[in-house]
Amino acid sequence: MADAVLLLHGFATSARRTWAEPGWIDLLTEGGRAVIAPDLLGHGEAEKPHDPEAYAQVEELVASRLPSRPVDAIGYSAGARILLALAVENQDRFERLVIGGLGGRLLERRDGNPVLGAIQGEADSGDIVAQRFHTMATSDGNDPVALAAFAQRTQPRLDAEHLATITIPTLVIIGDQDFAGPGEPLADALGNGRVETLRGVDHFGLPRSFDFMDKAFNFLGVDPMG
Repeated sequence: MADAVLLLHGFATSARRTWAEPGWIDLLTEGGRAVIAPDLLGHGEAEKPHDPEAYAQVEELVASRLPSRPVDAIGYSAGARILLALAVENQDRFERLVIGGLGGRLLERRDGNPVLGAIQGEADSGDIVAQRFHTMATSDGNDPVALAAFAQRTQPRLDAEHLATITIPTLVIIGDQDFAGPGEPLADALGNGRVETLRGVDHFGLPRSFDFMDKAFNFLGVDPMG
């Protein structure tokens, strides 16, 4: 069993908001695990460059935080995508992966960048998801210019061919009301994936879902009660 658990938060949030406040970090610690929960570049307490090219090193910066021994890892939304990209290149650094808030939409080809449009206030006023991203990016001490740069970064390619190479046991957890779903296409594309769909849970509510915590901890063999 891995000693440590890597936690990667989502876009326009932070390790504090995603993992500390809902209790993930305390519960993992009580379960005997060391926790690695960095703020991604452009987020939280991390540096916030305004040049999109600076964000080409996001995956590399996360990899530099990993210990020599393999870790378990949980990623949420943008953090889940980063985690998958890391696993493609560094499978020996991980034992098990939990992918939260990411599903079949990852495999779809889309024109434009709806997240960038949301940050810049260009989204349709009736688009609830875009408006939520806009609110997040412009509140809680966030730097919307840095987040826009993050959204414009060149990301590692992740298609079905790349995902099939990930043979680490991987659990995809997604709410049935999540715009990123469904989870089955992603789980099926992975070399060793399965999916759990949570009823009544949307994208933004996932980190605070006790069902998400329970399924993730069971998969990783974590007993918060000691």
